Amino acid sequence: MTKIYQQTFGKGKPVVLVHGWAMHSGIWHDFAKELAKNYQVTCIDLPGHGRSQKIDSFTLEHISDALVNAVTDKNACWLGWSLGATVVLDIANRYPERVNALILLAGNPSFTQSSDWAGMKVRVLDAFAGQLNENCQVTLLRFLSLQVNNLPDYKIILRMLKATVLACDSPDKETLQGGLDILKQSDLRSVLAELSIPVSVILGEKDTLVPLKVGQHLLEIASTITVNTIDNAGHVPFLSNPQRVLEIITRFMDEKCV
Repeated sequence: MTKIYQQTFGKGKPVVLVHGWAMHSGIWHDFAKELAKNYQVTCIDLPGHGRSQKIDSFTLEHISDALVNAVTDKNACWLGWSLGATVVLDIANRYPERVNALILLAGNPSFTQSSDWAGMKVRVLDAFAGQLNENCQVTLLRFLSLQVNNLPDYKIILRMLKATVLACDSPDKETLQGGLDILKQSDLRSVLAELSIPVSVILGEKDTLVPLKVGQHLLEIASTITVNTIDNAGHVPFLSNPQRVLEIITRFMDEKCV
């Protein structure tokens, strides 16, 4: 079995936090501590990230299997940020007995832009994939910068992101490429539309990776979804606007989670 690193804080209704591409669970540290004042919070490293063991094939199916096998809570709310949102959607689809609610934080069930769906431009993802082979570190730093573009305090948040990322070794190129492939190829819109559990979506007004228009699209495919927009937030609202994100999650957990 793949060794998956996780930490659990607090007591109460269980919520599992799944981070995004190229990151690790340390990104949640301060935020998780606040959330754990009211809930049992588990922060988990994706395979090949942070302190988790690498898997041979970094595919959505294998990632979901590894995380579900590692988490002991039999029924929890799963919160996924960015790539993590894609992962928790897949977990909810393939392991419905393990998920009682979903929170998609700056996530998109179909991450790339198409004629009928807002998202990140495919050419931008392709550029990241090409640059990984040339200079992995520069590529990661550029990706971090994209996450906080247009924010008034972007320099402070960018320093926080860089410090957190550098606290652990970066994933290898194969794992990073696998993550980009998942973002480029996965389309879980039909999965989201068919879910019978409560779903909350949290979007940043100034997110350059997951456009605000995604919220409108989501309501068109599943009117029961709760879409929340955070003003003056980008792709990492839990760092730039932590109190607002905590308020949204608390309301959702108290009203919708078993």
